[in-house]
Amino acid sequence: MTATGPFSKLKAFWGDTKLINIVIETPTASPFKVKFDDQSEVFRVHKAMPLGTVFPFNFGFVPGTKGADGDPVDVLLLSDFALPVGAVVIGELIAVLEGEQQDRNEKQRNDRLIAIPIQLSSSEPMLPMIEFGPATKEAIQQFFVKYNELQGRIFTPIRYAEADQAIRLVQKTQSDASEFNSFGL
Repeated sequence: MTATGPFSKLKAFWGDTKLINIVIETPTASPFKVKFDDQSEVFRVHKAMPLGTVFPFNFGFVPGTKGADGDPVDVLLLSDFALPVGAVVIGELIAVLEGEQQDRNEKQRNDRLIAIPIQLSSSEPMLPMIEFGPATKEAIQQFFVKYNELQGRIFTPIRYAEADQAIRLVQKTQSDASEFNSFGL
């Protein structure tokens, strides 16, 4: 992220906690993929989803991080409500969906953090909460598999790892953060 970007002062972690900052790019139930364009400092509608397809939850990124794919680390924020594009939400990491993404002949890791939104006023989870049980886990995996398939890519879920692994991923990727030219999935 450039020094002049609107999110350049945000760190991955909120203060001295294990809570993370999340910039919302695409709201729950959106039929459009929205991406932050660091060059012009605006959120752009990147593409329309195939008919009948929407994002199952709010989707965004952790500022100040850089994943293996060169983009900030992706976050799926489990909530029952759509948050506005560009909103910065404090989230508690609950898991990471580890996965590989293949585009043409190139394979790379493209892990997705899973978090729940936290209220600033009370530091408690926002209600209602989404249960992160087997059915939700399977639905999230299938969404990412299908989403990538529709773009001519292959996403292979490896496993869900616990919150401590998600926290380590953010810690590792924030030290590698540098200039970003594009954001997104």
